[in-house]
Amino acid sequence: MFTHGFMSFAAICVTVACLVIIGSFASILYNLRNMVRILERENIILAFIDEKYDEQEARTVETLIRSLDNVEEAVFVSKDEAGKAFVEGQGGGDTYQGIDGSYFLHRVEVTLEDNSKMDETVKLIEQVQGVDHVRAREELAKGFTTIQRVLNIASFVIIAVLLIVSLFMISNTIKLAMYDRRDEIAIMKMIGATNRFIRFPYFVEGFLIGVFSSAFAFFIEWGLYNLLAREIQKADSVLKMFDIVPFRELLVPMVATFGAAGLFVGIFGSVMSIRKFLDV
Repeated sequence: MFTHGFMSFAAICVTVACLVIIGSFASILYNLRNMVRILERENIILAFIDEKYDEQEARTVETLIRSLDNVEEAVFVSKDEAGKAFVEGQGGGDTYQGIDGSYFLHRVEVTLEDNSKMDETVKLIEQVQGVDHVRAREELAKGFTTIQRVLNIASFVIIAVLLIVSLFMISNTIKLAMYDRRDEIAIMKMIGATNRFIRFPYFVEGFLIGVFSSAFAFFIEWGLYNLLAREIQKADSVLKMFDIVPFRELLVPMVATFGAAGLFVGIFGSVMSIRKFLDV
């Protein structure tokens, strides 16, 4: 590595650049998917309880709804709480001061585990005894499901394309490094060195290139991610609406992905690139 330091340095730089690009796109797509999931959770179902039910009876309906499939959370809201929430939502003022809980029904606010199954879940809730009617924004749920599907496909396609391009660039860089050492390999072959004997140092070199590249790429990605997150939080613009996931949530998958990709590219690239130079 030190004898041919420039080529080793070039291989590490190209690998780091490719890993940082892939990691950045993956981080952006992960944050977009997380934002969609947060918006999905705000798309709740309102199950209104029969007006004949008092508060104690209405709470039993909440328990029944919570036990249904695909229900992640069910929160009971009494008539009085609904009245106060309405007045506060209108900004208070004298106009709405005469409104009390008698104008409202007890209700249960339902959050689903999977919004793509909202239609089926709404039908189950409507069948619960004591439920008067259900209000659900099913079109909005379908829109979120479509966005999630598009993001999943986009994530797979973009990362796959970037990975293929990165492997091609890294492979060519390592081949150049091997071409620079073709005379050394030829001399070793001529004096009787076996292919295994020649491959082993390059296997070790590929391993070290992978380790160094993964470590450098990880710390660069970490720094860039935290810098971007801080700048977004400080910005006095629409960017502040984006809820950036803390990097610690990405820590384990990022370490695993960078480590595996770096080692695979370094070892595989070195071993495969040396094959054509073994035939002397």
